[in-house]
Amino acid sequence: MSEILLEVENLSVYHGQLCAVDNVSFSLREGEILAMIGANGAGKSTLLRTIAGLHQPTTGSVSFKGLNLASITPNRRVRLGLSLVPEGRRLFSSMSLEENLLVGAHRANDGPFTIKRIYELFDWMPSRRKQSVWQLSGGEQQAVAIGRALVANPKVLLLDELSLGLAPIVIERIYGLVPEIVAQGVSILIVEQDVAQGVAVADRVHCLLEGRTSLVGTPKELTPEQIDRAYFGADLSHSSAAEGDGA
Repeated sequence: MSEILLEVENLSVYHGQLCAVDNVSFSLREGEILAMIGANGAGKSTLLRTIAGLHQPTTGSVSFKGLNLASITPNRRVRLGLSLVPEGRRLFSSMSLEENLLVGAHRANDGPFTIKRIYELFDWMPSRRKQSVWQLSGGEQQAVAIGRALVANPKVLLLDELSLGLAPIVIERIYGLVPEIVAQGVSILIVEQDVAQGVAVADRVHCLLEGRTSLVGTPKELTPEQIDRAYFGADLSHSSAAEGDGA
């Protein structure tokens, strides 16, 4: 069995008095794609930002290759091999496309992803590398954000709301690159509201509802009805515990 790279144990995160993530546990193995699905406000982005070191957990732990990350700063987590593509892209709008990639490549780990390789993945980029990113479309900006994370050569890529605000054809193109990224030795944790997209590429699915785990399993094990109940909370008290324990 492949090595566990990322392990989250009994993690709870509060924003003031609000519990955004409530006692969540899961692991991500080498070469695996895990889709973290849930409605808006389910706690998905908070969970990812906590893994990246941008929020502090109230209780529980996040470990990477067996190392507890409690005292590890966000920039050191990147050096260890965790890269986040944040919700909303968060590009440097005053910089060009290539300058944004250079930021990601600063003190990068050794690995297959160079700026040249990113230009091969996104073949429209070379001719527009000097263009300011604020002039790019939403899909193009998302591609730059992915490229910026990849040039750090992560072992785990954290993708937050990959499809948010993008046209279906753009989403299809970006998701089409996911298997190629995994083939280069990158494990992926995808946070998604778009259930169909997340489930289609995932090896395993983890559903959150109001910060709590409501369902876990593989796409083959889970029926659309089970996913709907876990996502929307219908009959949760009768269905989710059994389904989660058995997955």
